[in-house]
Formats: sequence, structure tokens, C-alpha cells
Amino acid sequence: MFRNLRFVYITTSDKKEAQKIGRAIVEEKLAACANIIDGMESIYHWKGKVESGSECILVFKTTYSNISKLSVRVKELHSYEVPCIISINLAEQEGNEEYLDWIIHSTRRPISRDSDHSPDDR
Repeated sequence: MFRNLRFVYITTSDKKEAQKIGRAIVEEKLAACANIIDGMESIYHWKGKVESGSECILVFKTTYSNISKLSVRVKELHSYEVPCIISINLAEQEGNEEYLDWIIHSTRRPISRDSDHSPDDR
């Protein structure tokens, strides 16, 4: 069964920021789950210089239809001028069928009367 699911990879300044963003996105049903991996070291180009620093990885599991709203919301909550927000397509979607279905169920929001989307589009 094709589900059109995504992993969304985000870096944050620290664990506290990852927790804040993660909780908001999951509470708003823009993602089913947030995973936080602390203690990453990053080396990157920024404004003409090579920089480095500690960061935290935040990974969301969601549906394709949530990516745009999720990205906008992360930008509103994030401390970075240009936050890393990368959606990774789960093309094969093999694995635990019940878990994949759970992602869809957990991100489904009630349909408003003015919406022209079916529940399967959410």
C-alpha cells in the first residue's frame, strides 16, 4: 500500500530547542513522532567562513501533505536564520505495516467544512 510518508531531518541549536519544536509539531498533528539525537558536531560554511559547533538532530515522521505546514511552523519556532529542514521520501515504505499506518492515523486532523481535502490527503 502506498502511503506517501516522509522523514523530516532538522538540526537545532540544542536539545531544549529540539524538544520545544518537537512537542509543538506533534501536538499540532503535523507529525506522528519526533526523535531527538543530542550531541552532534557540525562543520559548515556560513557567511563566507567555515564554522563548527554542537547541534541536536530532530527527526519527524509524517505524511507528504504535512510537509509545507510543518516547514512553515518549524521556521516560526526555530532560532536559526536559515534552519535545515529536509524532507526525505520513504519510497519503498517497507517495514512494520501497523507502524506505517500509525503515522498516517496520528497525523490526521479533522476536516473543516471549508476544506476540500479528503481525510486520506492529510
